[in-house]
Amino acid sequence: MLPTIFANIILADEINRAPAKVQSALLEAMQERQVTIGDKTFPLPSPFLVMATQNPIEQEGTYPLPEAQVDRFMLKVTITYPTKDEEIAIMKKMTTRESVPIVKVLTADKINQIKEIVDQIFVDEKLYDYVANIVFATRNPADFGLKELAPLIEYGASPRASICMIKAAKAYALLQGRGYVTPQDIKSIGHSILRHRVMISYEAEAEEKTSDDLLMKVFDKIDVP
Repeated sequence: MLPTIFANIILADEINRAPAKVQSALLEAMQERQVTIGDKTFPLPSPFLVMATQNPIEQEGTYPLPEAQVDRFMLKVTITYPTKDEEIAIMKKMTTRESVPIVKVLTADKINQIKEIVDQIFVDEKLYDYVANIVFATRNPADFGLKELAPLIEYGASPRASICMIKAAKAYALLQGRGYVTPQDIKSIGHSILRHRVMISYEAEAEEKTSDDLLMKVFDKIDVP
């Protein structure tokens, strides 16, 4: 793992198949952007991004991901089956010897410049309050008129969820060509930020409820500024 971690983008394919020691080794890299070996610390390049895949169906030979590690992933995006046209395109690409040209579209320096622009995107004070209410509603749903969710949520979202929601909303606003965040930006990225941070209870599993089901009620209930 050591030689491969010093890259701008790390792809951990089927991360839940990695042993616990490998998963825990990623914690420092993902949070501190550095790797410590003995008494020496090595900084990671900038930008540094970890992407991971996880097969939700086959669980044999897998290891559960620690909550601390899951919390360090900004987004969890669910990917469904491809469309028929997409599947045909995949078949054509994977059953021929035709090489797919790789075209560079961005440099590392350019990405760092974009990150600086994202930091400057304006967020109104009311939106900070809106995000806080959403996150707090996952921790204390009864306080927000969501008493029925209390037995269905084992653990609510962490403070890292609030930080990531603002950062992601800023980036989303920039992609829409705006220099300010709207409530819809927060709604658009909200589920991807929270679905892996809200731990559902056994009761919710028994009722075949997912974190997305519960989050839908949270977003519907919290007043939009």
